[in-house]
Amino acid sequence: MGGMDGGDEGIRRRGCSCAKSDFLPEESFRSWGNYGKALMETPMRLKDRIVTRSMDHTELVEVKARSHNEMKKTLNWWDLMWFGIGAVIGAGIFVLTGLEAREHAGPAVVLSYVVSGVSALLSVFCYTEFAVEIPVAGGSFAYLRVELGDFMAFIAAGNILLEYVIGGAAVARSWTSYFATLCNHKPNDFRIVAHGLSEDYKYLDPIAIVVIAAICVLAVLSTKGSSRFNYIASIFHVVVILFIIVAGLIKADTKNYTPFAPFEARGIFKASAVLFFAYVGFDAVSTMAEETKNPARDIPIGLVGSMVITTLAYCLLAVTLCLMQSYKTLDVDAPFSVAFEAVGWSWAKYIVAAGALKGMTTVLLVGAIGQARYLTHIARTHMLPPWLAHVNERTGTPVNATIVMLVATAIIAFFTKLAILADLLSISTLFIFMLVAVALLVRRYYVSGVTTETNRIKLIVFILLIIGSSIGTAAYWAVSDGWVGYVITTPIWLIATVGIWLFVPHAREPKLWGVPLVPWLPSLSIAINIFLLGSIDKASFARFGVWTLVIFIYYFVIGLHASYDTAKESSNGKERKNVEEGGENVNIVC
Repeated sequence: MGGMDGGDEGIRRRGCSCAKSDFLPEESFRSWGNYGKALMETPMRLKDRIVTRSMDHTELVEVKARSHNEMKKTLNWWDLMWFGIGAVIGAGIFVLTGLEAREHAGPAVVLSYVVSGVSALLSVFCYTEFAVEIPVAGGSFAYLRVELGDFMAFIAAGNILLEYVIGGAAVARSWTSYFATLCNHKPNDFRIVAHGLSEDYKYLDPIAIVVIAAICVLAVLSTKGSSRFNYIASIFHVVVILFIIVAGLIKADTKNYTPFAPFEARGIFKASAVLFFAYVGFDAVSTMAEETKNPARDIPIGLVGSMVITTLAYCLLAVTLCLMQSYKTLDVDAPFSVAFEAVGWSWAKYIVAAGALKGMTTVLLVGAIGQARYLTHIARTHMLPPWLAHVNERTGTPVNATIVMLVATAIIAFFTKLAILADLLSISTLFIFMLVAVALLVRRYYVSGVTTETNRIKLIVFILLIIGSSIGTAAYWAVSDGWVGYVITTPIWLIATVGIWLFVPHAREPKLWGVPLVPWLPSLSIAINIFLLGSIDKASFARFGVWTLVIFIYYFVIGLHASYDTAKESSNGKERKNVEEGGENVNIVC
């Protein structure tokens, strides 16, 4: 057995193997008899995975070592800040602003960006504390595995992968729309119409596939090289954004700002839920913590700084667009380019389209880097085939994971319309951000062997009340125009947060950098994320449900048994002994 493992390792180091042992090396898959036995033990194994929590040290040392080669530590706060700007400012602002202003919010779309920005900033704080203390490529997957357990981490993993594939596909299709504008064509002119398919899937996009392939090559060659390309391109992008704001305000007409909120508050929040898509990307920056020289200093500056700059830019751009042109006549595919055309500055649309294309290119690049690192860390736990965890010795990048994720992205981008992608993306993202906020509360207030049984029960009850009251608020918003429900749900949220603040002592203080105003900030993050979920349409939740069913089937057939075997063999059982301490808490919280 030892000889076989050593041989496998040698093959995997070369990164060119496609043997069964590279995909399913675990004990449960070595024979049909073993697999049958594993399936019979599914209830026991599931219970084990639900109550099992990983440890900081396990994620930082042991799990990371399964990639055989180290990722190169080449990034500083400057790189991370430009990665953050490059990751976020793309299709969201340049495409969805027109769509949401026209159909849901009117000129009040700026308030939608404020709401989404506050929610995203709260999530950034939660991510930052974890990224500083657990600087690994797994991002939120690793954080949830440590605090909420293996099973919840897998559910999050499925949604993380969905988020990145869909996000990349949406941006790639938007790239084609703006490229068409740059060439004086309509967005669908460069797409192939498949008349046999439904309206949402019949516009086939070969240009999106070419763009994704080019991004793939750049992402696998070098992280530092990608960083240099990103911040040079992002500087150009900032110049274009400043041009849009200044030139657009010169052509502003205040009459276009009346009425300000034609769809009232419901429209503003509906737009907020969709425009959250515009802030997606900063979590990709947290996955680069493993390649950061000084995580304690660089990650807070990089993440928080880029999010503040992004939110300010979004609000200014939204105001400018709605002052230039009436919300009723905004173009839904390339709103800024068409708005300049409408005010008689047709030449400006080329500058806007070039800036938009740059923005979308860097969003795709940073997304490709982030999604590959998520997939790498998930594969390190064997929830997905360990072949995906391979880090190339020469480039120091996860080549296999990068290629697999971008192939999936290209397939979705080829068929699917932007509106469908944006709603589905927002659901998975908001769900993950909510879980990270819950995990932060657990991290601060629960440590096995430190927290008493009484305080553990109090923490569980208060967290359940925060989540429950937030769901109640979101549900009431979705079905009623009244206010009575909020009189019940809001005080429950407030009492639960005060309860943690006053009656549950801190079990752990952050070692390097901590989120301020705990428990208020993470509790508010949970409430806003769940509230925004209540503004998304039923069809998107149905698609989300189908995806959730698919990942559950995969988990019970393969993922559960692979991760169980890996944990059992890990460090001669040391990990299992350590992580199961306090596992019961996670079981009840989840």
